[in-house]
Amino acid sequence: MTALAAQEPGEAALEPADLINFDSLLTPAELELRARVRGFVNDQIRPNIARWYEDAHFPLEIVPEMGKLGLLGMHLHGYGCAGGSAVEYGLAGAELEAGDSGLRTFVSVQGSLAMSAIAKWGSEEQKTQWLPGMAAGELIGCFGLTEPTAGSDPSSMKTFARRDGDDWVLNGTKRWIGLANVAAVAVIWAQTDDGVRGFVVPTDTPGFAATPIEPKLSMRASIQCEIELTDLRLPSDAVLPGAKGLRGPFSCLNEARYGIIWGSMGAARDSFETALAYSKERLQFDRPLAGYQLTQQKLVDMALEINKGFLLALHLGRLKDAGTLQPHQISVGKLNNVREAIAIAREARTILGGNGITLEYSPLRHANNLESVRTYEGTDEVHTLILGQKLTGIPAFR
Repeated sequence: MTALAAQEPGEAALEPADLINFDSLLTPAELELRARVRGFVNDQIRPNIARWYEDAHFPLEIVPEMGKLGLLGMHLHGYGCAGGSAVEYGLAGAELEAGDSGLRTFVSVQGSLAMSAIAKWGSEEQKTQWLPGMAAGELIGCFGLTEPTAGSDPSSMKTFARRDGDDWVLNGTKRWIGLANVAAVAVIWAQTDDGVRGFVVPTDTPGFAATPIEPKLSMRASIQCEIELTDLRLPSDAVLPGAKGLRGPFSCLNEARYGIIWGSMGAARDSFETALAYSKERLQFDRPLAGYQLTQQKLVDMALEINKGFLLALHLGRLKDAGTLQPHQISVGKLNNVREAIAIAREARTILGGNGITLEYSPLRHANNLESVRTYEGTDEVHTLILGQKLTGIPAFR
């Protein structure tokens, strides 16, 4: 697809919610990337997502197509990865989540978590073995950190890896692990006698079992699993050599949290656009819903938060590309944008009336999905405490 032209003064906004000429802040390359991903979403995801969501089906068949578009590990360099900028990755995430959070989450689990862990902390042999196939969508990865009793506090994880001669033997349980039952490789974090370490685990290793968590009210077009590790034996070279302590998994979580800042606004934008289009066509008392003051107030309030959310995402993306983004700033974006996106999706549903509870329209599906997005990669409470510590200098986690 050709690049979208920059908006000239006086022209109609390129985006229905755009009140500030946001596109003028993007480069031609960024606009072209966004257009390509949007075209993929329009062609491959939108016609099918209601059925996938209803059937609780994750479409493995589109994973290679994502690979061809360079969406898998797109912000990583080398080993078949696209080497895109943080802003490009964010724009792609927003378009994917405008389709569905479950599809954007897959790209995040694959690229920001599993691939990022190997790229940041793995050996050259591990990178060469796994990253090219994962970038192409030929291999799926997962990231095992959260446990049944260790979500917001990963330091309390119970999974343990002990040395047995030259081998490692892992035992434990991981929960809410995306795509684990279809993954070829898992990055598993475990306590050891020397602190938390990461392990690259081929999922066909004896002792690895992944069971999908069902039924779900959210993220239905995605897969989340519980993993059981039972006397799982790995060679000494399975450990990620560069990762010691929680710094390893946290560095990957921050990559995923950054993507959420953009992705959540994609869901919000799609909810708004759906409500706006409906309000212009739906007649009540012989005039369109869009012609009533209460409806216009809802639309204006939603559009303002979408504009502010994308501006925040872009600012943080530019900081990330400059190498100056701070962890607490990621918390600002994740906390604000997901919270606002849920409110927008719910408000958009009200404009749709009773029709809004059907899968013909996206806002309630987005709202349900965003409940998961709000929880994973740090709850509202965790990000609030991160920011509270930044403001006061006093940690209040315990």
